[in-house]
Amino acid sequence: MLTIDTLQLLLVGFATAFSLENLLMAALGALIGTFVGVLPGLGPTSAIAILLPVTTVLEPTQGMIMLAGIYYGAMYGGSTTAILLNIPGELSSVPTCLDGYPLAQQGKGGPALGISAIASFVAGVVGVIGLVFFAPLLADQALKFGPPEYFALMLLALTLMVSLSGGSLLKSFLMGAFGYALSLVGLGPSSGMPRFDYGISSLVGGLDMISIIIGLFAITEVLKGIAEKRKATVIGKPGSVYPQKADMKKSAAPMLRGGLVGFFLGLLPGCSAAITAFLAYDLEKKVSRQPEKFGTGAIEGVAAPEAANNATSSAGFIPLFSLGIPSSPPLAILLAGLMIYGLTPGPVLFAQHADFVWTVIASMFIGNMMLLVLNLPMVWLWVKLTRVPFGIMAPVILMLCTIGAYSVRNSMFDVWIAFLFGGLGYLFVKYKWPVVPLILCFILGPLLEESFIQTMAMGSGSLGIVLSRPLSLSILLAAAVLLIVSLVLNRRTRQRLREEQKKGVDVA
Repeated sequence: MLTIDTLQLLLVGFATAFSLENLLMAALGALIGTFVGVLPGLGPTSAIAILLPVTTVLEPTQGMIMLAGIYYGAMYGGSTTAILLNIPGELSSVPTCLDGYPLAQQGKGGPALGISAIASFVAGVVGVIGLVFFAPLLADQALKFGPPEYFALMLLALTLMVSLSGGSLLKSFLMGAFGYALSLVGLGPSSGMPRFDYGISSLVGGLDMISIIIGLFAITEVLKGIAEKRKATVIGKPGSVYPQKADMKKSAAPMLRGGLVGFFLGLLPGCSAAITAFLAYDLEKKVSRQPEKFGTGAIEGVAAPEAANNATSSAGFIPLFSLGIPSSPPLAILLAGLMIYGLTPGPVLFAQHADFVWTVIASMFIGNMMLLVLNLPMVWLWVKLTRVPFGIMAPVILMLCTIGAYSVRNSMFDVWIAFLFGGLGYLFVKYKWPVVPLILCFILGPLLEESFIQTMAMGSGSLGIVLSRPLSLSILLAAAVLLIVSLVLNRRTRQRLREEQKKGVDVA
């Protein structure tokens, strides 16, 4: 429920978010996010990974405002290449291709981009309003958490490996085990003694999270581009981006339905934007009086999935802020960002850092408005930027990666680690091994270990205490339900992806 206290905190958040520095960070984040979303192959995960070290020089609030802007800006930007080039930069943009690209072929790419921007804005605002209502409620309950509840919560978070598996559960679990093994390097949380350092002084402090993320996402993308001999693409004229009244009338209900589907499913940890976008597209097709038009250029087929994936992006901040559970790869990196800023996402974040949380939430309203105002007139600029040759982009990205990896601890060791994981990441992608479970377990590993040790101490050496406390037992049951739901939804999404790939949709 929205209380007077919550409303007051939100108003204070708005007052802070409207400062010149915070407005600038929101605008920069939205612009950079749209830019990287437009570039095929460089999605929000890579963009946040590249820019995470840069934001560490900012205040935590400003840094998170910028990173959140990059996230939802990139989610919108991905629709541009999906509609104009039939290249979805993210899995969640695949449903947008189905009707967006036929519309572009019919000379209606502009209105499709316009509807996409408006749907993203509407759903983004719906998602942020939900964030205002639900996140404090969840956080209040979460204040009752002790070590057994945290241990159960970490197990719940690990069920995400199913939905982030990318097809093979075995590969996902093996990659998760690899990530957890990497997290063990360095000082032990209970003993304070170095372990798995093999006499190498640089390993005593552990492996740096940013170097691994930069390597696995950003450097891997460059290597993929080189291997694919990626070039810039020439795009035709899409026409005016301002949709007509008839298009708006057709799209209004699909935007709302897609936004609600995306938001409520996005609350579930592990329910990715790709899943909700497909479900919203299928729902729209089922309720349409002319379902045969879907796949041939129905504007409703653009509005619904775009609204769903943006609403899911906003809803994902609720489990991230209130429970410390990331529901998608970009949010996993944002989780890392929060920890680098010295902020522990979870139950106490709302209590101890209310000013930070509410300023970031308020900035999301402003950022979504900026996204709409900036992107409708600037869509032609984004179209031209897709023509920047990869031969220019690749060295720039590598230079940023090197600076980013070095700047965290002023260590060349971290740079070598970044490039080592860049090579590994390329092999993982080439042979279809999912890297997100690795990152997830690398991040959650120390938290899981710490809560396990504390729980064992509380239970006098027995884990039975987890089953004897109502809250921790409820979380374990929720984990079991989520595991089953994730298995079912994952199977359904894989089937839909295979169907669309057979029809010639290129999934980047």
